Amino acid sequence: MGQFVSDIEGIRQRARTHMENGAVTAGYKADREQVIKVLNEVLATEIVCVLRYKRHYFTAKGLDSESIKEEFAQHAMEEQEHVDWVAERITQLNGEPDFNPVSLKSRSHSEYQEGENLRSMITEDLVAERIAIDTYADIARWLGMDDQVTRRLIERILEVEVEHADDMANLLDAMKH
Repeated sequence: MGQFVSDIEGIRQRARTHMENGAVTAGYKADREQVIKVLNEVLATEIVCVLRYKRHYFTAKGLDSESIKEEFAQHAMEEQEHVDWVAERITQLNGEPDFNPVSLKSRSHSEYQEGENLRSMITEDLVAERIAIDTYADIARWLGMDDQVTRRLIERILEVEVEHADDMANLLDAMKH
């Protein structure tokens, strides 16, 4: 590996131009508008997940419901954290996070499925997590090296979605026994 060389003077000069762009520098390679659009889809997906997990928490009934309700509550809290992270990243990119409830359904990758009982609630949550896993992996690949900060954010969220899917799969498996 060769020696690392950077044009520090050039970087210093560029840092003083277009200061109104904040964290978005001339070195940003992605299509910022398209990244913001995709992040607003992720934002909608995460909001829908929060709402679904919250509903499942409040409506879960049955013998096994208490421990499962706690799992739903934990997942809702983690999904809300993702909402906050994504909204923050959108603003860092000089975009506007779209919290408009009217368009949530059309922008969300996953669907809002209520479920009638514990098994169907867990199943719907697992389906939603699996959708998030596939779409977020696609987003991370799409971003590549053009927007490393957003890619790492999506990968961080993706890790949690994998854990959530595993939790839901384990709950479904435990219900068989």
